[in-house]
Amino acid sequence: MKKKSKKMNRRQFLKRLSVAAAGAAGFPHIVPAFALGKSGAVAPSNRIVMAGIGFGMMGIPNMNSFLEKDEVQWVAVCDLDENHLNAARNIVNQKYGNKDCTVYKDFRELCQRTDIDAVSIAVPDHWHAISVIECAGAGFDIYGEKPLSHSLMEGRAMCEAIKRYNCVWQTGSWQRSVANFHHACQLVRNGRIGKILNVEVGLPSGHYDFAGTAGQETIGPPPSTLDYDFWVGPAPYSAYCPAKVHRNWRWVMDFGGGQLMDWIGHHLDIAHWGLGFDNTGPVEIQGWGEFPTRGVWNSPTRYRLTARYADGTPMTIAGGFPDIRGGTKWIGENGWIWVNRGGLESHPAEILNEYIGPDETRLTKSRDHYQNFLDCVKSRRLTITPIEAAHRSASVGHLGVIAIELGRKIRWDPQTEMIIDDPEATRLLGRSYRGPWQLGL
Repeated sequence: MKKKSKKMNRRQFLKRLSVAAAGAAGFPHIVPAFALGKSGAVAPSNRIVMAGIGFGMMGIPNMNSFLEKDEVQWVAVCDLDENHLNAARNIVNQKYGNKDCTVYKDFRELCQRTDIDAVSIAVPDHWHAISVIECAGAGFDIYGEKPLSHSLMEGRAMCEAIKRYNCVWQTGSWQRSVANFHHACQLVRNGRIGKILNVEVGLPSGHYDFAGTAGQETIGPPPSTLDYDFWVGPAPYSAYCPAKVHRNWRWVMDFGGGQLMDWIGHHLDIAHWGLGFDNTGPVEIQGWGEFPTRGVWNSPTRYRLTARYADGTPMTIAGGFPDIRGGTKWIGENGWIWVNRGGLESHPAEILNEYIGPDETRLTKSRDHYQNFLDCVKSRRLTITPIEAAHRSASVGHLGVIAIELGRKIRWDPQTEMIIDDPEATRLLGRSYRGPWQLGL
């Protein structure tokens, strides 16, 4: 999977220009208003041309959010299920009142196009790394779903690809673009509760039956509308049954990572943001998990991890334990702050009224996660959830899964990203791929 040679479009020209002039004084890192047409209208030649890969769950809502933006022109959709593919194409064609949206089943064919600036990717976890690295090599900027990766080594390879090809990356960890999460993190970062004594991250437990397939575990032929062999792709092959594919793939460890990995890119991402840990990880982690005793769903339904960071900060990540409240809670020497979707509390309560001064730490502010990505496509700046931050939050989950599987403490060097003195655990940092798939750079 090597980067192909292709004619440069306007967005790629701006990307090259921004790199060449990054050190020059006075270079306008934001595309000037006149480049987008008169009176704020977006000239057709200056629109961000987009496509999407994966429409089984988050792909369509993500696409709909981008379709609302005047600067976006959506031109293609890609999926291995004809029903998902046709549904996505019909939405695009209805939006523009034509039949111009092109459909693809193989994302590698989509990557041959020279007119695309950015892609939105929402595929199962086991496909994240291969599809992202291929799209990065094609020169696309990428909006990608959380968790970043299906293994820790995949995550580092994805970070390197985004860096190598100078791509803009936005993770679908959209909580960073919501006011209560932003305010909570700024308060913590600016010492409003003093030294952090403990952090609690509460995630969901159990298994949600997203696709109504519970009990549908009888092996049989896949539907004619689904290219199942391609869908399994780099994962170990297992015979088809409805309970292991669309949406519910996340409960099968060969394809996803259960509730732990499905949510760690949200609430632990917020914990890291508040602590300033976007570029690091714990130095040790241990965990316990409870697993189903029957059926194809084999990810833990209850779990509890305890981690410690280099500065001594302890953290508990748990699902299914009533003492750990859902969301993110920082406990400091002068009080605590808790935040969740739709909730923000503190003790003392007046902490939430604190003002962040102009000389204090100001985190990136966004109130529209999709617009933040588009703005960064134009400016070439880092998004509010860059790939390194996504990798570091996912890494805690991956290390936790290893600790649960082996039943012992894992010692970790967050600088070298190596497990210390445990060859058996080290082997679990990556995954073997079913041929002919491989991870290219």
